[in-house]
Amino acid sequence: MRGYSFDRERLDLNTAKIKKNGETFEIVIDKDLALELKQGKNIDIRDILKADKIFHNAKKGELASEHRMQAAFGTTNPDEVAKKIIMEGDIPLSTEHKHKLREEKLKQITYVIHSNGVDPKTQLPHPIQRIETALKEVKFQVDENKPAQTQVRDALKAIRTILPIKFEIKEIRVVVPAIHAPKCYSALHSIGQVIEEKWQNDGSLMTVVEIPGGLEEDFYEKINKIAHGDMEAKVLKIR
Repeated sequence: MRGYSFDRERLDLNTAKIKKNGETFEIVIDKDLALELKQGKNIDIRDILKADKIFHNAKKGELASEHRMQAAFGTTNPDEVAKKIIMEGDIPLSTEHKHKLREEKLKQITYVIHSNGVDPKTQLPHPIQRIETALKEVKFQVDENKPAQTQVRDALKAIRTILPIKFEIKEIRVVVPAIHAPKCYSALHSIGQVIEEKWQNDGSLMTVVEIPGGLEEDFYEKINKIAHGDMEAKVLKIR
């Protein structure tokens, strides 16, 4: 295993990691910026990385095998691999930080349900307090590592056992050309539940994303802003 020399005594080794094909891949990061990227903010990966290498073991300075990296990620480009590690892997958090993130995401989930769902009898939105109470009653567990939007579906499924609610879900297919695909990747994962994803031979990215119906305009606005309007989108299903 090759080694990589840098001052590990002076470097704060906050790492993100993922295990693929039985191999561990690690990157050294600014934890706060990495979490912002994971939550959908447009952060330059070079601002996040404290070492522009992919490691097998960061503390020992052992670099990951390029052959195994190619097999696991389909590329050896460190920026692309690093983004995938952040978006799909684990970022260790303190107990306090985890609690804070869960509280923030719970508020976001509650707001999305309040904004997009209605009581089938009255056709009016449920009050936020009523939704919060229902989520607590069913003991819904917020995952601090996942974007709030991707947890709305599970939250709805949980509270529908005690709270009647009508909520429209849309499946939207989005195709982004290669030049914008890396920047759009994190945004697509943060806005909704990605249920299909394929990198095309020309480098473009095709995804099918589930989002609350009421967020469709916001969804288009956010992706269009990143892709400068150079994208294709089509609603495949409404339910």
